Amino acid sequence: MSVKKYISPIGNEGLYVLDTASWRTVKPVMDKEKCVECGICMVLCPVCAIGGTDEKKHFIDYSYCKGCGICAKECPSKAINMISEREGVTK
Repeated sequence: MSVKKYISPIGNEGLYVLDTASWRTVKPVMDKEKCVECGICMVLCPVCAIGGTDEKKHFIDYSYCKGCGICAKECPSKAINMISEREGVTK
């Protein structure tokens, strides 16, 4: 019986880092006055582009956001709107 050896790379060497933000055409913009800090957007974001602080203040990291709009669609307080990257127009 042979023993298989698995090697995990450390750091970015050997890993393919997908630049999800490069194909974004619309981006989410959070209205802090409407936000109730429930965290639903953070939990549902497929690329973990929404983070939170210890004070339960949420923010969007645009270097990861791909503009899918799940956060805006699922926000119960409608605090996130999708804005065109090029035109600045609400979608």
